[in-house]
Amino acid sequence: MQKAEKTEGRRFFQDPILLLIIIAVIAVLLMFIAYPLFCILKGSFTDSAGKLSFSSYTAIFKDSGFKTAFWNTIRLGTVVGFTSTVVGFLFAYTKQCVKSPFKKLYGVIEILPIISPPFVLAFAAITLLGRRGLITYSLLGIKNFNIYGYTVLVIVQTLVFFPIAAMTLDGLLENFDVSMEEAARNLGASRLRVFFTVQIPMLASGLANVFLLSFIESVTDFSNPMILGGGYKTLASQIYIQAIGNYNQSAGTAIATILLLVTVAVFVVQKAILDKRSYVTLTGKASRVREMIDDKGIMITTNALCLLISAIVLLFYVFVILSSFFKTWGANYTLVLDNWKFALGLSKNVKSIFDTLGISLLVAPIGGVLAMVVAFLVVRKRFVGRRLVEYVSMLGMAVPGTVFGLGYILAYNTPPIVLTNTMWILVIVLVMTRLPVGVRSGMSALRQIDPSIEEAAADLGAHSTKVFGTVTLPLIRPAFYTGLVFSFIKSMTAISAVIFLVSANYNLLTVRVMQHVDKGQFGYASVLSTLLMIVVFIIVGIMNLILNHLGRSSGEKVDRFKQ
Repeated sequence: MQKAEKTEGRRFFQDPILLLIIIAVIAVLLMFIAYPLFCILKGSFTDSAGKLSFSSYTAIFKDSGFKTAFWNTIRLGTVVGFTSTVVGFLFAYTKQCVKSPFKKLYGVIEILPIISPPFVLAFAAITLLGRRGLITYSLLGIKNFNIYGYTVLVIVQTLVFFPIAAMTLDGLLENFDVSMEEAARNLGASRLRVFFTVQIPMLASGLANVFLLSFIESVTDFSNPMILGGGYKTLASQIYIQAIGNYNQSAGTAIATILLLVTVAVFVVQKAILDKRSYVTLTGKASRVREMIDDKGIMITTNALCLLISAIVLLFYVFVILSSFFKTWGANYTLVLDNWKFALGLSKNVKSIFDTLGISLLVAPIGGVLAMVVAFLVVRKRFVGRRLVEYVSMLGMAVPGTVFGLGYILAYNTPPIVLTNTMWILVIVLVMTRLPVGVRSGMSALRQIDPSIEEAAADLGAHSTKVFGTVTLPLIRPAFYTGLVFSFIKSMTAISAVIFLVSANYNLLTVRVMQHVDKGQFGYASVLSTLLMIVVFIIVGIMNLILNHLGRSSGEKVDRFKQ
């Protein structure tokens, strides 16, 4: 081991470019991930004069509103984590284990909330079920229906986050060894008994991981509680209200620190569960192809539930599109193009479209390349700080977007580095928050490749950068394109991380949609939401065509995306 480390050390001095890349990667991660978080912590422990003080924490802990928001957040995250896991498992189980002619539809339902802004379903719920909603007011004649609050927020967040759970559980069930189920069945166990005594115990680790992932998504969600919460306060929304609405930055940073501690604690638990994945029998492909369950009772029940949820999701999305053509929302449902003409006639909206597209097209390649470089260094190289690089690069999964955004304001609003009101602060924060998915995908791909291929190139005299560019990157190309696609989609639909950072110079489409929703201009919000989804579909379609042209099928790309 010591000889290997000495050999690696000598190679660094023989290959100064690699050494510079390692130093540059560490510097970038510390500067744009660790430093903004440090600024949050520092801001929460200083007073207006810049002196050490615990007054922010003293104030918020005495504030009954904060206590309410804290327990509301824990309650909401726990319930949504459970419901998202249950619904996600239902979809994954139906797709992987039950005969169904609707599996392609279920796949589309899983993708829709991922390629649209996270608050689209909340906005659709208001237009359908609000006080002037099409269903509640126009069809049912209910005039005082209150859609705002905990119950509808749980439903909407579940519909938004269950696809993540479903796609994760798809992979677990797909690789589940069916021989154990068959052995139990051959010993006389019923399907129900096999389900509860074989499948669920073996998937327990994966289900716990999915629950914790959904919990993190829920407690860090900013937009849905802002739109649908009403009087139901959460920590993520309170950070924005305190820092921007009340101009109380110290309270905002203190709340951000507490939310950060919650999500990091859950992330540590999640990682511990992932590290013990051997508890689940994911030993590659099953010994034989799974026979789909054709029991009528199971088929009818699972498909009926999945179709009901799919119908609700589709209704919401279809109505968002239709709302863009309604003459007057809540009063006149004549289909016209007035909303499109007016919304696209506003220079702010047009500028936000080009800003969003341009920034997302920058984030995709920068984030994709950086993710592959980080994955390559972590998996293939041994150097001081390797674990630091791995853990810091993964923080984007645990840090709430609002915390990141507030941290960037504190870190880069004053000299020596001023990035606020520039395009680059948006690009950088989106790259850093989307980095973990690309890094995990790259690490997974690299671990499947024999290092001797790269060693052979190095033995022939190629330096590390040439080996990476000509050997490693082509071999992990699917993972690289997964990072590109994911970074683009999430940059187009981002809201939490950028809500603090948009300006008159550079605004994003999701922020403009929220501004229209806040003003009750649902027709214009529908136009921009529809346009955003169309753009994402087109660009992702082009990326998919490139993947197919390079010899990777769409199915393979989706499999990488699930990882």
